[in-house]
Order: sequence, then C-alpha cells, then structure tokens
Amino acid sequence: MKAKGLLLSLLMAVVGGIVSITAYKLLEEHNQKESLIQEPINGSLTSMPGSNTANSTDFAFAAEKSIHAVVHVKTKQHQDSYYNNLYDFFFGDVYKYTPQPITASGSGVIISSNGYIVTNNHVIDGSDYIEVVLNDKSKYKASLVGTDQKTDIALLKIEADDLPFLTYGDSDGLSVGEWVLAVGNPFNLTSTVTAGIVSAKARNINILSHFAIESFIQTDAAVNPGNSGGALVNTKGDLVGINTAIASNTGSYAVYSFAIPANIVKKIVADIIEFGEVQRAYIGVYPKEITQEIAEEMNLSSMNGIYVDGINENGAAAAAGIQDKDIITNISDFPVNNVPQLQEQVSKYRPGDKVNVKFIRDGEEKTVVVELRNRQGNTSIIKSSEISIMGARFGEISNEEKSRLRLRNGVKVIELKQGELLKAGIKQGFIITQINKVPVYSGEDVYNLLSSIEGVVLVEGIYPNGISVYYTFGI
Repeated sequence: MKAKGLLLSLLMAVVGGIVSITAYKLLEEHNQKESLIQEPINGSLTSMPGSNTANSTDFAFAAEKSIHAVVHVKTKQHQDSYYNNLYDFFFGDVYKYTPQPITASGSGVIISSNGYIVTNNHVIDGSDYIEVVLNDKSKYKASLVGTDQKTDIALLKIEADDLPFLTYGDSDGLSVGEWVLAVGNPFNLTSTVTAGIVSAKARNINILSHFAIESFIQTDAAVNPGNSGGALVNTKGDLVGINTAIASNTGSYAVYSFAIPANIVKKIVADIIEFGEVQRAYIGVYPKEITQEIAEEMNLSSMNGIYVDGINENGAAAAAGIQDKDIITNISDFPVNNVPQLQEQVSKYRPGDKVNVKFIRDGEEKTVVVELRNRQGNTSIIKSSEISIMGARFGEISNEEKSRLRLRNGVKVIELKQGELLKAGIKQGFIITQINKVPVYSGEDVYNLLSSIEGVVLVEGIYPNGISVYYTFGI
C-alpha cells in the first residue's frame, strides 16, 4: 500500500514539472513576439557607420585613411671598433672587437605623394641608416632632409611616387573633449590605432632643449614606445599632430600622451624644404604669465593674456609700440593666455611676416601690426652658418661626426676671426656642446646664450680628433 502511494506521489510530481516547463515556454515565446514589435529605443551609439563628420565617434573612416599613410621608421647607428688590450693594439687585430649596430624604431607620417615623411627628431637622431617600412610591407632607404631640435621634428624623403598621404588639419581649431586617434607602431606592432580625447592644449612639459618650443596637444589616447613620430588625427582623418611624448614613470603609457600641433609641423616642414632649415620669427618680448598678484597690482578684470615683463629694444614689439607692463591678449585673433600659446602662435610665422597683436594698456584695448624679426633683429632670411658672434661663425655637425664622437648635440666653429672666442684659445673645427652647462644644438643657440650672459662664460666641447676641452672667459 505504501509503495502504491509513493508511486502515485512520484507520478504527480512528474506531471507538475511538465506542466511548469510548458507554461514557461509559452510565456517566453509570448515575450519574444512582443519584443519584436516594440518601438526602437532612441540612444547614442558608440559607433555610427556611414558618418565621417568631426562630431562623429565613428573611427573606422579615420583609421582606414590613416594607417596607410603611417610608416615604420627603423634606424641603425654603427659603433667604432676597439681593442681588448694594449698587446692586440700593437701586434694584431685578433681580438679587435666591433660592436653590433644600435638599432631603434619609431613611426612617421607620409605628407606628400612623392615621399616626404615627418617624424620626431629623437627617432632618427645620431643614426647612420634610416629605413622606412610602409603599411603594405614595402621597404625604402630614407634620406634625412632636415631637422629642428627646438620642436623635435625631422623630415625624411624616400624615392617613391603615388603614395597615400595625410593632409594637414587645423590644430588651432581642435577643442578640448574632441575625439582623436593615435596611429603608429608601438613595440613594433605595426599599424596600431588607439582612440582618446583632447585633454588639454598648449602644454609645456619641459622635455626638449633649453630654447625649445613646447605647446603640446595632450590626449588620453594610448601611446607607447614606437609611437613617436606617428599621427594624431581627428575623426575626419586629418593630421592634427605628431605624437611625441608620454607622461609616465615606467616608460610606457600611463595616462597622457603629447603631440606637436600640426600647424607648427606644417611651418617647420615648409621651411626645411624651402630653406634647408627653420626660419624662426621672434616678437621681441619677455613674456610672463599673469598671476593673482599681477592682476591686483595692474587692476585687471581677469587673468587672461600675457604680461610683458620686458622688451627687446631692437625687437619687433618695440618697433610696433608695445611697452613694458602691456598685457598681450591676442596674436592674429587667437587668444594667448600662457607662454606656450604665445610661442605656438608666433612659431607659425617667418621673419618679415606681419601679425595683428591686441594688448591692454591702462585698461584700454589697442591693436597694432607687428612685423616679426629674426634673432638678429631684422627681417632677413638667414642660415645658421650666417650667424656670427664674437668673431665666430657656426655650422652643423654631421651624423658621421655625431656617431664617431658619440655626441647627441653640438655646433662646429667653421670660421674664426678676432674676438673673445679666439682670445680664449678656441680653434677652428672645435665642436661646442655646452655653454654654461646648457646644451647647444644650433648656431642660433650659441648666439642666444652668448648674447644673454654677463660675467664668466664656460664653453665645453670636443675637437674632431676626440679630445675634449673646456674654455672660460669673461664678458
């Protein structure tokens, strides 16, 4: 009897389970049918196919346009052979050791169909051989057209035609919060694309030389070693910057990356192609950012603008009537509220170019036309070899000399006449590497330093035979 009751209970449990499952299935089918006829929900998609406007967050168009114009730059730097001991030096080459070449890599951006490529100067600095690998894996030997250490830009050239290339966008028109893509070859991973937003503009992070122009675009796009020289593009695929540096304690991407604005790059490249080197214009003021104390002292209504803390008497600003304690607010209609912004705007011009400068004096806004000048106080187009001071003229050192003497910077004395340098004992051919412990990269750097020093001058350097020497004299 008990067995019969147990069997009946089991049968009822099975039937109940079947009924529950059937009911669940019917309910699920009903819900699915209902969901198919619901109105679509309005929302913002992360990716919007078919759109390539600047306000879109569809990255496919910009990525496809960019990856074919971004190249892999590979370099080699050969090292001198040396002997293991004195016996081998005198009696044979058995143990003469030739080190392997130092190899490095970075990225570059094709900017013309006939093979001009922009990269960072630090990517190719000191190299003996430069190879460019395109996205289709074809390889070319590249020649170095010119460099500018002050902005960390180098221009390469390969012998090829009908290449894909990127066009310059307007970096001044970039807005904080705007989407951008970083395209390059991090860790030798070719054609890598990452996305981020413009986090800030006109950043100075003090990583370049003493007289450098730093007004970086800051982004949170992931950039790592190997990305240097690569493209920063907007969502239309226009080149708005050259990726250059990262903020990191480890050497790899941590939070922020920094790019040279395209408007600066465009001018540097044009100068190198036309003149062989950069023609840098100066406004002739000693700028200072406005602090709370300055604003209160000058009775300013805001802290916008640049305080003129001094004037070069032979400079462009003085000739236009700008004075000490004026507040410069705009350069050619672009607001300038910090020193990097002022440097960025002026760096887009050549000596002889005229710009409208707005400034405030005694509470009144004024506008003057300033004809920008070169460092020597005129509007001529000059070359480093034409810059002279203290009886000396200067020229660049070759990559062969850099490699052989293991130098990263320096300026050669190519002509020496009566003056302080000759009196100090410096001879023609001497390579100046530092003045008062500040590295020099061009004749202009030497001119700037020697023009500004009062007192003792310490000049350090090396002769072509490898002998390092220092000289001191007073000004």
